[in-house]
Amino acid sequence: MSSSMELIVASHVELKNRRALEELREHRRRLLDQLRTVSGIDPTRAIEQVEEDIHAIDDGLEQLKPPPGTLPENDWR
Repeated sequence: MSSSMELIVASHVELKNRRALEELREHRRRLLDQLRTVSGIDPTRAIEQVEEDIHAIDDGLEQLKPPPGTLPENDWR
């Protein structure tokens, strides 16, 4: 995983910014879909990197889950 993604995720976790992590994950998923349709080059390494990024984001979102038995915070979207 890239250290830049680790820093980004850690910052959002520290700030408890769930929305930013969800948007980042959605962006990476769209990018992954696009990479899987690429022709003319071998996107294998890029796909692996994006999958690692998504895994890191998922780990960050897991850290923001409320403890069992508690109510989630309001999400004022």
